[in-house]
Amino acid sequence: MLNKVPEVTLIFWIIKIMSTTVGETGADYLAVHVGLGTTVTGLLMAGLLAVALIVQLGMNRYVPWIYWLTVVLVSVVGTQITDFLSDKLEISLYVSTAAFSVVLAAIFAVWYAVERTLSIHTIVTTRRELFYWAAILFTFALGTAAGDLATEALGLGFNVGVLVFAVLIATVAGAYALGVDAVLAFWIAYILTRPLGASLGDLLSQSQEYGGLGLGTIYTSLAFLTVIIALVAWLSFEGERAGKTQTFPSN
Repeated sequence: MLNKVPEVTLIFWIIKIMSTTVGETGADYLAVHVGLGTTVTGLLMAGLLAVALIVQLGMNRYVPWIYWLTVVLVSVVGTQITDFLSDKLEISLYVSTAAFSVVLAAIFAVWYAVERTLSIHTIVTTRRELFYWAAILFTFALGTAAGDLATEALGLGFNVGVLVFAVLIATVAGAYALGVDAVLAFWIAYILTRPLGASLGDLLSQSQEYGGLGLGTIYTSLAFLTVIIALVAWLSFEGERAGKTQTFPSN
């Protein structure tokens, strides 16, 4: 089996942040505007995620369309888990943020104890990939809870929230450039891109009354999905072209 995770490039981070934005706006659209509610939306998305994950696990290499489809669905489900705890069970964002931090730390601890690595460049077995997707799910859940905690409970708002999380990510990038461990920097940045994407999605979609730009969840979701599909299609095209070049080397 070849590595199942793409190279970490600028396009990787662009798609990742947009996926988190779609997770935020898409979940809100289905639950509120379509009227499915948090529970039905969560069950529907969890079912789609299960199907996508089965297909993803069945691949023997990184395939852009199914990998990023799984990421988008994980983003929606991760958001739904946090929203369900906050809105339905009325669990404090302080509690859910702390609980998700503990769960994520436990996943990383077990993953490292078993595999002796947390690197995404070595996702070459099904067991490692299961650890990887479990970690990804809880980075989204933690990122959603931490983002809501910062922008809502602590009152930063969408505008300041976007700025704060962008600065934090830039700080992580700077630390990486100065020699901080690449695996540690990657996972911290991965967690932080979730509240950044969510704050960005809320900033674009929420009405001006609540501090947003008023574009709405439909247009925001469609715009970001269009860009994601275009980038994934381009990645797929480039991957096929590179494969053909390796199969038929020039003389």
